[in-house]
Amino acid sequence: MISVLTFLTMKAKKSSNKRSSRTPVKKWSKKVNETSDALDLEPNIFKSNSARKIAASLKASAESSKRKKAGSFQSAMSMLNFYENRGGKNLSASKKKVLENAKKELRKLYGREESKTAD
Repeated sequence: MISVLTFLTMKAKKSSNKRSSRTPVKKWSKKVNETSDALDLEPNIFKSNSARKIAASLKASAESSKRKKAGSFQSAMSMLNFYENRGGKNLSASKKKVLENAKKELRKLYGREESKTAD
């Protein structure tokens, strides 16, 4: 008879072997970046350290796009949020600050007030 501990150890080894034999996980975000047709972004725009330049470029791209499903503001803000969310922990504090400021600039460009949360 086999002990429970031995059984669990064998099962763990089998499951870890399954992981390595599977095909690599494909990242959906990479596909979105490469094939998305909503906005034609200026190359390397998110590498800019100017929040104003990022916001202006996103606005221009959103307004000139004929393929977007939502309004220009929503499309531009969604692209900015997508980039920020996909960067996650890999974004430096300074880059996060630039992106947050770009959101504020984008709101200004569209004449939208920043949403305020209730305290």
